Amino acid sequence: MQRDSTHKPFAKRMHSPKSGKPRPRPSRSVVVLLNKPMNVLCQFTGNPGETTLADFVPIKDVYPAGRLDKDSEGLVVLTNDGQLQAKISSPKFKQSKVYYVLVEGEPSAEKLRSLRAGLELNDGLTLPIEAEIVSEPEWLWPRNPPVRVRKTIRDTWLKLTLKEGRNRQVRRMTAAIGHPTLRLIRFQVGAWTIASLASGEYRQLEATE
Repeated sequence: MQRDSTHKPFAKRMHSPKSGKPRPRPSRSVVVLLNKPMNVLCQFTGNPGETTLADFVPIKDVYPAGRLDKDSEGLVVLTNDGQLQAKISSPKFKQSKVYYVLVEGEPSAEKLRSLRAGLELNDGLTLPIEAEIVSEPEWLWPRNPPVRVRKTIRDTWLKLTLKEGRNRQVRRMTAAIGHPTLRLIRFQVGAWTIASLASGEYRQLEATE
């Protein structure tokens, strides 16, 4: 994997986590794609014994453009460019994000229609989404710890495409239709995917990407 030990200033509109003051616009945008494993905090600092992004990405002055829960896996985009960070994470830009989700049980056609139409959650009505039942992804890696398997209940993989990113939104939506999420993997953000990345791997994008 490519390493970059140079320090680049952060984007004008992105604020320092410690001071809250804006940093100068970077002379060169840096974008890093990470396939985040489960039980990794989506930040660079944590309490003693906690695993963070710093354990996987040695590149300085990049920050997550949108969070991914500790118990979720998959694509995290990191950048030093505040304008790009806003474009990815702000709901007003409606950036598409694709998730593969293992849920308990087998959702009916009616429940899938309710997912697609949008659901009323405790923070309001969600935007419509794309939702379909799919086979287990061929590129899937073993999870640590493994998902609990119950012989009496069939589990189902869903492919969901959202254009907003509320806190734990996917998990809350599947729970709202009666099918709790067992495993959640963010596969794609915009045009970027984790197709070439093993769990825990990262790569820095070239300028042409």
